[in-house]
Amino acid sequence: MADFINLASPGIRELQPYMPGKPVEELERELGLSNVIKLASNENPLGASPGVSSSIQSALAEVARYPDGSAYLLKNKLSEFLEVGTDQLTIGNGSNDVLELLARVYLSVDNESIVSQHSFVVYPLVTRAIGAGLKVIPAKNYTQDLDATLDAISGKTRMVFIANPNNPTGTWVPKKELTEFLDRIREDVLVVLDEAYFEYVEEAEYPDGISLCKRYPNLVVTRTFSKAYGLASLRIGYAVSHPDIADLMNRVRQPFNVNSMSMVAALAALDDQTHVRQSVELNKKGLSYLESECRRLGLGYIPSVANFLTINFGRDAMPIYDSLLLEGVIVRPVGIYELPNHLRVTVGTEEENRRFVEALEKII
Repeated sequence: MADFINLASPGIRELQPYMPGKPVEELERELGLSNVIKLASNENPLGASPGVSSSIQSALAEVARYPDGSAYLLKNKLSEFLEVGTDQLTIGNGSNDVLELLARVYLSVDNESIVSQHSFVVYPLVTRAIGAGLKVIPAKNYTQDLDATLDAISGKTRMVFIANPNNPTGTWVPKKELTEFLDRIREDVLVVLDEAYFEYVEEAEYPDGISLCKRYPNLVVTRTFSKAYGLASLRIGYAVSHPDIADLMNRVRQPFNVNSMSMVAALAALDDQTHVRQSVELNKKGLSYLESECRRLGLGYIPSVANFLTINFGRDAMPIYDSLLLEGVIVRPVGIYELPNHLRVTVGTEEENRRFVEALEKII
């Protein structure tokens, strides 16, 4: 039989599959539990806006039709909402999709991308899948070191990934540092600013990446409807970029890469900013509660501005993770991010947060 592993491209052979958070149904099936709570995947505990369900229901009559491959209605809605041109938008099957599109357009075996230590695992995944080189810059206080990133840029560097805020640390880069970085970086190096958790951040010095796109043509901003908008299962996100970059991304984008239900849901979600504000307020209270409980229990944590908290147990966190599973609480191990002593916990409802703390206190 042929050796199908060795027949694959070298970049693919080196990859490990992305491991999502354990599903509730899987844990219930494995351990015979009920009333399991999942605080592993940074989902919105309030769910989607009530208008999303009715919009999907209305769209079901056309379920046999292909979706609008141009995403005309959604692009126009986002154009108005974000104050950008429709020609600057690329719609994707989640923001991961647009990250992969960027890699396919601009990375090759002849160049490289730069990422930070502890940054989102998808950045190295899409880089290595193409066969491009990868430089990982040591983090500074769990945050991307932009000075060190600049120093690492070579003639082969084509792309720099910056998550703001970063997953899984919840740390962020202030506007002054980001703009100084953008002022200094070569204009032929793309800066991909991943703002998946943008809506949750209320810090005065936090930058709005999209407002910087006019000033910096090499800046690409990605966002998602999976987090604050509560559409994680529908997989829809987008990128805002210079029109030439968007044009190239749309050339390699799969036809009909976003389904009709996702697009009508995104339209309805954009119309309900009250729901987004309620989600952000719930998250703010829940994050504060988790931080105070960590202090009470003598646990360290990485200060976060997103919808999760990464807790430092000062020892291998996997036994704690396994014990939490037995209590019916799913959180996220982050050893793959070089944080083996930490667990990442999504902010849930008040009841879910309490259950996590009670289970944690029982275990430790």
